[in-house]
Amino acid sequence: MVETLIPDAFTKLAYQTLQQGKAAFGLAHKNLSTRALKAAAATGLITAPSESYGSDISVEMLQLIRGRYEQLLQVDWEDAEKGIYPRSLLFDDAWDDFAKYYPALCLDLPQIWNRAQQKVSRDFSPEIDTAGLPNYYTQNFHHQTDGYLSDRSAQIYDLQVEILFNGAADAMRRRILAPLKAGLEVFKDEIPQNTRILDIACGTGRTLRMIRGMLPKVKLHGVDLSNAYLRKASQLLSQLPGELPQLTQGPGEALPYLDNHFHAITCVFLFHELPAPIRQQIMNEAFRVVKPGGTFVICDSVQLSDSPDLGMVMDGFSDTFHEPFYRNYTQDNLIDRLQTAGFVEVTESVHFMSKYLVAKKPLYGQ
Repeated sequence: MVETLIPDAFTKLAYQTLQQGKAAFGLAHKNLSTRALKAAAATGLITAPSESYGSDISVEMLQLIRGRYEQLLQVDWEDAEKGIYPRSLLFDDAWDDFAKYYPALCLDLPQIWNRAQQKVSRDFSPEIDTAGLPNYYTQNFHHQTDGYLSDRSAQIYDLQVEILFNGAADAMRRRILAPLKAGLEVFKDEIPQNTRILDIACGTGRTLRMIRGMLPKVKLHGVDLSNAYLRKASQLLSQLPGELPQLTQGPGEALPYLDNHFHAITCVFLFHELPAPIRQQIMNEAFRVVKPGGTFVICDSVQLSDSPDLGMVMDGFSDTFHEPFYRNYTQDNLIDRLQTAGFVEVTESVHFMSKYLVAKKPLYGQ
């Protein structure tokens, strides 16, 4: 008994220490970068920041966020302890490339700051080709250089997101794994090699990598508008044993797949970056391509309906970052949209700064 408990205790301590280190670094980075921004503005090197940029939030709000953060880590550990996914996933994070990409992230900050203060939102390098891409997509989301359309952007994106969420981005992504695994139970007689899962807006492949860690034999598919991010995803996913996921360039609102093709679909951190009509179109498409009885699992930002106490943070996020559709998203009724698409048994939950919706496509005759 003791022999089994000691490794668990050490593993949990290692996980907690890793997450605390990430949180400390994320906070330090944001604090130092804000000071550097203001110092650079004082010397005229960059445009002076607005008074709201990097403004402090109350101690009470920080305590609330900290409590949510600790609850997220507890659930993350418990899901691994239950065997929903292997504990190794707790340590398979985007910080492996820290030494390689952190300098590039820092060197990019002055350009990000200038775009933020000058309110420039469609600034791309000359070699970026935006032909054929939707207008809503060709923007500098988060003011980042080249938006989602360059290899440089793809290389530093995961590190940017981890810093934004103080090292909790992967823990939030992993919250889709339990409902995904539970949803596949309806197809338990299907052999794993014939089970197909699609990740819409797969980006750099972090979510697909986690699904592969939990379900090593299933067929994985990813679709994304950015060829640069798909190249990064291919690089990331090729490091894993097993069949390489099939990655396709294309829009979520016009999925290039047959009807009733997938056993489950996931979508992580996408809907807050879409205009409302496109949100509905993507949900309609997800309903079309998932099998009857299949599951659609969504992870995205919290909304005012489920987290009114974080309203100030949501407003600050929309003000500080270029997120043109975020305010509309925070007030959108995603359950109603899923039901309009045809999904049933829609449930929602919240962990830290994200919410999760799980929906089913009815079986024939229901």
